[in-house]
Amino acid sequence: MKIIIVGNLGYIGPSVTDRFRSSFPDAELIGFDIGYFAHSLSNATCLPEVKLNQQVFGDIRKFPEELLEGVDAVVDLAAISNDPMGKQFEEVTMDVNYRAAIRLAEMCKRNGVKSFVYASSCSMYGEASAYPKKEDDSLNPLTAYARSKVAAEKDLKPLADDNFTVTCLRFATACGFTSRVRLDLVLNDFVAGALVNKEIGILSDGTPWRPMINTKDMARAFEWGVLRTKELGGAFLAVNTGCTEWNTQVKPLAEAIAAQIPGSKVSTNPDAVPDKRSYRVNFDLYKKLAPDHQPQCDLQSTISEVKENLEAMNFNDPNFRESQFIRLKVLARLRERGLLNDNLEWI
Repeated sequence: MKIIIVGNLGYIGPSVTDRFRSSFPDAELIGFDIGYFAHSLSNATCLPEVKLNQQVFGDIRKFPEELLEGVDAVVDLAAISNDPMGKQFEEVTMDVNYRAAIRLAEMCKRNGVKSFVYASSCSMYGEASAYPKKEDDSLNPLTAYARSKVAAEKDLKPLADDNFTVTCLRFATACGFTSRVRLDLVLNDFVAGALVNKEIGILSDGTPWRPMINTKDMARAFEWGVLRTKELGGAFLAVNTGCTEWNTQVKPLAEAIAAQIPGSKVSTNPDAVPDKRSYRVNFDLYKKLAPDHQPQCDLQSTISEVKENLEAMNFNDPNFRESQFIRLKVLARLRERGLLNDNLEWI
């Protein structure tokens, strides 16, 4: 088997690489990434990419079609990956997350790739309703990031057929520790804040809902996507990916973290404008279709994982929101140094 992991040098990539090498020991694994965050290593004992057969540096917007020769599956992790980045780079977000993904999928189909697995998002459901959102519920994307995922799914669907399986994994919010950790995600941010500032400051009133998933469980889902056939969900499938137990509100999440980090306190902002990015999600379909790839990590173990790894790094930066572990800050520094242009292309 030959698999390309596009966007492998980010936060989730190390978990996917590790899982694929373990599950497909004889596979030829190729990484493809533009390299914005390649240097943002965290408590790494070795470069995660040593488990690949090949690492290719390149821009998904200019993906080299010849690289697809003999490839069985492509996993697309490449993305402008959060709301602040999407707000600042809205057109780049659409180019990378949507247009480039469609071009890549079209190339895959032309070259006989059997499986295309796309990292989509539950954020496309938008504001919470009285019940957990199912796959056929209406979509209400509130951000550039969410809109890019909706557009990609829409145009990926007609590409799928008997010879080309497309799987869109609508992930819950990522969390947990990897060799390129991000601290601009809610759980990871809260743990870091509790460790160094002894405070978890919630910008809202704490009531918004956030389903979450550990990156290790995301890697399990990507493995399932690579192996999935059209008999299991159809040639095209968009599926909520996570588990019911991880539907949680922001304040109880903060309180669970504070309980594991003595001396830390939780504060909310009751006067804040309501955060409309609040949604509960129904994961029954994923549980039915992928019983052997269900999430294994729970909230308590994930909090411990992040806490213990940050401590092992001697992490003690009260201004961590300005650090290399915040993706928007990394891009800003690269631009300030004249290394990236306004379209986030290397100069």
